[in-house]
Amino acid sequence: MGIRGIRFSDSRLFFVDTSAISNSMFTILCNTFRGITNTRHPGILKVQYQLFVRTMAASAHPFTNRLSKERSPYLLQHAHNPVDWYPWGEEAFEKAKKENKMIFLSVGYSTCHWCHVMERESFENADIGKLMNEHFVNIKVDREERPDVDRVYMTFVQATSGGGGWPMSVWLTPDLKPVVGATYFPPHDKYGRPGFGTILTMLARQWQEQRDQINQKGTLIIDALTRATQLQGSSEGGLPGQDIVDKCYQRLAESYDDEYGGFGDAPKFPQPVLLSFLLRYHSCHKETADGKKALDMCLHSLRMMARGGVYDHVSQGFHRYSTDRVWHVPHFEKMLYDQGQLVSAYITAYQITRDEFFSDVAKEIIDYVCRDLTDESGGFYSAEDADSLPTHDATEKKEGAFCVWTMAEITEILSDKIEGTDVTLSDVFCKHFYIRENGNVGFEQDPHKELVNQNVLLNQTDIGITAPELGITTEQAEAAIKKGKELLHEARKERPRPHLDNKMLASWNGLMISGLSKTAQVLGDSQYLERAVKAATFVQDNLFDAGKGCLLRSAYPGPGGDIEQIPNPIEGFIDDYAFIIASLLDLYEASYDQRWLEFAVTLQEKQDQLFWDHEASGYFSATGNDSSVLLRLKEDQDGAEPSGNSVSANNLVRLASLLNHEGWKQKAEQLLTAFSGRLNSIPMALPEMVSGLMALHTTPQQIIIKGEPGSADTEALLRVVHSYHLPHKVLILTDGDEESFLHKRLDLLKSLVMKDGKATAYVCEDYQCQLPVTMEEELRDTLQK
Repeated sequence: MGIRGIRFSDSRLFFVDTSAISNSMFTILCNTFRGITNTRHPGILKVQYQLFVRTMAASAHPFTNRLSKERSPYLLQHAHNPVDWYPWGEEAFEKAKKENKMIFLSVGYSTCHWCHVMERESFENADIGKLMNEHFVNIKVDREERPDVDRVYMTFVQATSGGGGWPMSVWLTPDLKPVVGATYFPPHDKYGRPGFGTILTMLARQWQEQRDQINQKGTLIIDALTRATQLQGSSEGGLPGQDIVDKCYQRLAESYDDEYGGFGDAPKFPQPVLLSFLLRYHSCHKETADGKKALDMCLHSLRMMARGGVYDHVSQGFHRYSTDRVWHVPHFEKMLYDQGQLVSAYITAYQITRDEFFSDVAKEIIDYVCRDLTDESGGFYSAEDADSLPTHDATEKKEGAFCVWTMAEITEILSDKIEGTDVTLSDVFCKHFYIRENGNVGFEQDPHKELVNQNVLLNQTDIGITAPELGITTEQAEAAIKKGKELLHEARKERPRPHLDNKMLASWNGLMISGLSKTAQVLGDSQYLERAVKAATFVQDNLFDAGKGCLLRSAYPGPGGDIEQIPNPIEGFIDDYAFIIASLLDLYEASYDQRWLEFAVTLQEKQDQLFWDHEASGYFSATGNDSSVLLRLKEDQDGAEPSGNSVSANNLVRLASLLNHEGWKQKAEQLLTAFSGRLNSIPMALPEMVSGLMALHTTPQQIIIKGEPGSADTEALLRVVHSYHLPHKVLILTDGDEESFLHKRLDLLKSLVMKDGKATAYVCEDYQCQLPVTMEEELRDTLQK
């Protein structure tokens, strides 16, 4: 196809050769191009995508391995290591068996800081690569693509080392049984610890000398893990009671940081599952001291997080976590799953308090996701990296380089004066956000000295304090901060962007659809509903195999803006089903379009078929159809994301209440009973599941609006319902269409009428309804009782 030239805005000319590159490299090249050009607009990228296909991939890299044919951004990052990497699959397994070699399994994800470090130090080292290639079959796994593989070997690493994390490094026998595992290894011996090269040499020798013993050890390990991962809970223990809910709350209260919010000490994570539990606990205990304290803990945590450096004050969105107690210096990566869950938390806080501080944060997170993590097709990308080049001429990335500022930069960019004063925008900004000449990051938060003289914006004072100290009005200070953020955002666009992980995962898209749907419900703003519908349509079109009736785990942007799959698409896991079902139920209550409810029911039935444990109850994380995954596990921890079983407990209760479906209520009871041991011993480990238990022990409430969709009186009643935080209600809108999905399944709908020809609300418990009401105030009175 020949050479083409692209001229950048700074007059640099970049030559492109499209003749010698596979389609599989388009993703990583496009990410690089985004970083160089600062371009995010998908329409522009379509054109640039076609042009930016330089033989750089062939000529600038002395090594190219099989990962160059993959679609995962993480695997593509390792496509030019001098390591003969294989993706997880039969080709690698057969090679290990045929050559009788151990397998080295490396698991990580594309925005993992220490994964980058180990790649630079070890996997790009030709000598270490030679050792790996000579003695091992080397496999790379993206943990976000294959959480089933990750969980099996992380269970092993945690059991044998007492800790875990990524990169995860595990050595397996040819039949995939783990024998040695850890996380990061330095390349060479250091501080009395063996380096990666030493470990490789030692294990290669042991495999030659003690092969039978190592194989036997692998078998014993798998047998022990199989026994150890059985849930401690059975039908004899019975369904956990309300005391578990109170116990979970008390444990959270004990670990709460009264001064800075959040739970525990540094490092501090947002932990949306804990915040969600507190909001639901408050809804059931509004008049009690504990209920009020639960709300206070949640609101204070949300405020402190949004004022801290863990929140990006310039370009919005939350970073992964704070390295300190005060939410100041973050680990800078941004994950879609955090954004989706935190939108839900902040908009619910607004729904309860009507404090626009919380709705503003929710809207800003959505702005960030829709601007920087959105594909033209409607799907959402997974993450942005913490590391980036500090300048276009730099060769080494630094953590936070895209986000931090020197005082000199801020003074230069924000040099304009506030009209009628001698106060500059930078005066306001520096005072309000704790900007210091020598930087505001302490040594403890910067062990690698990447943030020397840099500032992470931290809102320590209220605007009402900042303004009078500078001799300006509150309105002037607010306008100055708003203008300053806009100018800094524009300046940041000129910097090299961090790596974008543009794979689209069903589960994480589900979390974001839920956040958008709840925001649409509470604010009544059609733009959020339209965005949620577009994303749900993307899931149905690209992450659902209609022929098999099953979800797919991931999809990838391809050349020209198309959405593509890998040759053997990864079928969805329990998280994908649970999170998408929850999002569809939320979307139905925002749109009242019954096709989303029908899709949710279809997926719940498929989930029951694929994942339900008919012997011990609960849902397995994977289907069990892949023989290379040696353990079929059930996730029993709500962490950065809630577990699939926890979300499923809530889904089952909601669906049972919505459709008057006794079978799903029984399934919820069986699931919660299966986890009774875990719930009794450490309820704080499963706050989302405890929320499901709370819902099960609460009399289900159905709110049915009989009216014409879109009419003024119908919309008025729906606004009333959405003005209250009612986590255990289901909402139904019916216009009497006898052919509708709900009308065919709920006999009660046939008997409901519009009173005096007006939209009418029926508030029911277990489908026993109170007297119908047509006036907004009447409905408010009914809901407040």
